[in-house]
Amino acid sequence: MDKTLPSLAQAVAAIRDGDVVMIGGFGGSGAPIELIHALIDRFLATGSPKNLTVVNNNAGNGHVGLAALIEQGMVRKLICSFPRSADPRVFTEKYLAGEIELELVPQGTLAERIRAGGAGIPAFYTPTSYGTDLAKGKPVEEFEGRPYVRERWLKADVALIKAHKGDRLGNLTFNKAARNFNPLMAMAASVTIVQVSEIVEPGAIDPESVVTPGIFVQGLVEVANPAQEEELNRANAVYPERAA
Repeated sequence: MDKTLPSLAQAVAAIRDGDVVMIGGFGGSGAPIELIHALIDRFLATGSPKNLTVVNNNAGNGHVGLAALIEQGMVRKLICSFPRSADPRVFTEKYLAGEIELELVPQGTLAERIRAGGAGIPAFYTPTSYGTDLAKGKPVEEFEGRPYVRERWLKADVALIKAHKGDRLGNLTFNKAARNFNPLMAMAASVTIVQVSEIVEPGAIDPESVVTPGIFVQGLVEVANPAQEEELNRANAVYPERAA
């Protein structure tokens, strides 16, 4: 039942070519930077994984985290709400060059598609996107005189998420806004890997404070002082570091 892992490298070792990978975070808040960078390290060492489909709220910023993952050519398709954020140059260049596919999803619809995947609900109806290009080809039905677009669930092979505290059984708490998509993604993935700032013993977390129960977590690794994407970008950080 002990789900702790000894290293970031071991935490990402099971991700395969072509996997659908959900990555938590809302911008830099709750983004598992160290897990993403460990995945890049593995790719640079082995050439795998590649051709990933990544589900995230945005398309990354600067040259760290998700942006670095895209920059290495590991991502075949991105499913997100905000491909244009503070500094999306990496994604923009790849997209304009035809090197990455984009599925644009309204933010609330993205959250609900992920939640539906975790809850076992194959489809649901929403008025959002009706009459726009985003609804083209999707079934539409009318309820109480209003048209609704049918949207499909989103599920993943692996979710990489960030939590504040976790016990050895995988029960998690989150730090304020860092909660965002992380709990939903943990439920919607076949395998959920978590980086936490602190691993504690079972019973150390008040059961009333548990946000994500351990049943949804397959592995967790401690990262005591996690990097913050915005701070890295203010420092003009690049991952992996480039030779001078």
